[in-house]
Amino acid sequence: MIRLSAFADEISPDLDEQVAVLQREGIRYLDLRGVWNINVLDLSDEQIGKIKRTLDAQGIGVAAIGSPLGKVALDSPLEIQKLERAIQVAKVFETLYIRIFSFYPPERSTEGDVEADRYRDEVTGRLQVMIERASAAGVTLLHENEKDIYGDSIAHCVDLMQSCEDEHFRVAFDPANFIQCGQVPYPDAYEALLPWLAYVHVKDALPDGSVVAAGEGVSHWPELLRHLREDGYDGFLSLEPHLAAAGQFKGFSGPEQFARASQALQGMLKAMGWEYS
Repeated sequence: MIRLSAFADEISPDLDEQVAVLQREGIRYLDLRGVWNINVLDLSDEQIGKIKRTLDAQGIGVAAIGSPLGKVALDSPLEIQKLERAIQVAKVFETLYIRIFSFYPPERSTEGDVEADRYRDEVTGRLQVMIERASAAGVTLLHENEKDIYGDSIAHCVDLMQSCEDEHFRVAFDPANFIQCGQVPYPDAYEALLPWLAYVHVKDALPDGSVVAAGEGVSHWPELLRHLREDGYDGFLSLEPHLAAAGQFKGFSGPEQFARASQALQGMLKAMGWEYS
């Protein structure tokens, strides 16, 4: 059975409000990206402990650590200490997943992939170091396709998965991000990345890249959900609506807009009779 999760900092920076809205929406997991306007990797041990106690008391689990790892320039130092912190936090919250990115190449141009190909070996080399650390710790790194990073195109995402093949390195599939990069999320990206797909981010976009609730854009969410079920997907669908703001390191929706995005997703699931928890 699939499970619903959410980037709860899209609701509010306040932990109690995050929890209250998740409970109203019947969502039992969250992707821990930030609380109190503090990024997950910058939270203190004391703050992590408070979050853990609060979530446990309310019956909410952590589906993934929504880290910003890899969302830096390719020529910046490799963030090994931050990766180790992400692993430590993942262990505290008993999650197997850490979301990462594949670095910003120093130069981008209208040549797109052709230009970025110059940096392939450096990107894969860095990722392999990170994957080795994750594998040793028993956690899985989820690569999210994101605008302007190396892995923002279908071709580059496939190449990364093939070049860094490891059971601890998998795809966090984000349809809206593919649209913003001029790529077709369904069926093109979905079919190409299915062998490595382990996580799904739920948001949508219009052809101009404007973010909308799932089902309101051109991601073909009903068809995508149908094929996920047919292909045996049994992981998380994680809401990341970005309906009020979309920044480099986080988005925001607010309680009301988040609830609208949640109901859009749950409405599609109910209409197709796909049970979820």
